[in-house]
Amino acid sequence: MDALFSAEASLASLLAAAFLAATLIPMSSEAALFAVLRLHDQLFWPALGVATIGNTLGGFTSYLIGRYFGAKKPLAHVDRVRRAGAPALLLAWLPLVGDAICVAAGWLKLNWAQVIVYQAIGRFARYYLVAQGALI
Repeated sequence: MDALFSAEASLASLLAAAFLAATLIPMSSEAALFAVLRLHDQLFWPALGVATIGNTLGGFTSYLIGRYFGAKKPLAHVDRVRRAGAPALLLAWLPLVGDAICVAAGWLKLNWAQVIVYQAIGRFARYYLVAQGALI
């Protein structure tokens, strides 16, 4: 039973939850991060990093879908993302619209490196606030 809740298993589960939550699968990666930190408060920075990386990679998957498999006609949020550019990805963590922002960024073929950086910044900021709450 201890192996089920080990630090390594917790981080692996967090990575999977964070990745899947950034796709169209309705999951709460925040709850997974909160749970990991309640069990393993010494994992603050590793858990924050794992959650950010997993969620950013999940969002980048949506970007790739938009870039290579996008529709012929403009998608939802394309005009907003076109106006804001890559900084729009700071909001990629938002429920419901975040996925559309990522897909729209791919459809617009925004610079992939900027997309990753802006996504990671926004997602890290959200997870940092959640992590702080877990330690209270």
